[in-house]
Amino acid sequence: MKKAIVLLLSAMLLFVLAACGQDSKSGSDSGITEPDVAASEEITIKATNYEFDQPEYRIKKGVPVRIVFENVEGNHGIIVPGLGVQLDTKESSTVITPKETGEFEVACSIFCGKGHSSMISKIIVEE
Repeated sequence: MKKAIVLLLSAMLLFVLAACGQDSKSGSDSGITEPDVAASEEITIKATNYEFDQPEYRIKKGVPVRIVFENVEGNHGIIVPGLGVQLDTKESSTVITPKETGEFEVACSIFCGKGHSSMISKIIVEE
C-alpha cells in the first residue's frame, strides 16, 4: 500500500514538473509572437485565486495585440498553447498577431492550489 502511494505521488510530481518545463514557443501555428512590434490593441488578463477576471477575451485576426498579465492575488501565470503565449510575473506582457480565427484556452501555468485545474478562460480570435 505504501509503495503504491509513493509511486502515485512520484508520478504526479513528474507530471507537474513536465508541465512547468513546457516550451511556450513550440507548436505555435496560430499566432506570431512579435515583442518589438507596436500593438494596435491591448488586453489585460488578471488572475486571482482560482479564477481569471473574465471568462473570455476577444481579439481580431491579423491585428497586433499586446497581452498583459496581472497577478492580483496568489501566485499565477498564464499559458495559451494555441497562440504560443506564456506569461508570469517575470515576463508579464507580449505582443502577438493572430494568424487564424478560433477559440484558444487560457490556463494557469503555475500550480496554485486546489482550484488550479478550474482556472480556465479563453481568447477568441475573430475575423
